[in-house]
Amino acid sequence: MAEPPIVDASPLIVLAHGGFFDLLRVAGDSVIVPLAVATEIGRRGPDDPTVLAMDAASQWIVVVLDPVVPPEILSWDLGRGESAVLALAYAKPGTEVICDDLAARRCAATLGIPVRGTLGLILLAKQRGVVDRARPILERLRSEGMYLSDHVMDRALRKVGE
Repeated sequence: MAEPPIVDASPLIVLAHGGFFDLLRVAGDSVIVPLAVATEIGRRGPDDPTVLAMDAASQWIVVVLDPVVPPEILSWDLGRGESAVLALAYAKPGTEVICDDLAARRCAATLGIPVRGTLGLILLAKQRGVVDRARPILERLRSEGMYLSDHVMDRALRKVGE
C-alpha cells in the first residue's frame, strides 16, 4: 500500500477557497500535513475557508510533527512548510508530495521525490472519473489565486481530452 501523499499549504488553500478541498482524496484515502503547514494555515484565522475545510476533514487529514530537515533540503533555503513536506517524503522514498512552489518542486525533482501540483491533482480527478470536466475547476481555482497560464492549462487539458 502506498504511503499517503504529503501536502503543502498552497494546494490546501487554493482547493479550499475554490470549494474543491475533497479532491485531495483523489491522491489518497488520507493525506499528511506537517505541523509547520498546519500552523501556517491556522494563522489565516478561524473563519478562513482552509481552516474550516481542514477541521471538517479531520478524519482524513493527518497532521504530523515536523521532522528534522536534512542538509540536502536545508541547502535550498525553502520555507518551513515546504522543507517539512519534503523532509517527510525524503525519509520515506516513493512518497508523493502535493506542492505548487516552484523551488520546492525543483528540490523534489533533484532528490527524486515524486511531486504533483494542484493542476496534476485536478487532471488525476478527471482521469479517474471523479469529475466530468477539469476546465471549470481550474478556472475557478485561477480565480482564487492559483497561477496557471492559459498555455499551460490548455496543454494540460488536451492530455485529458478537453
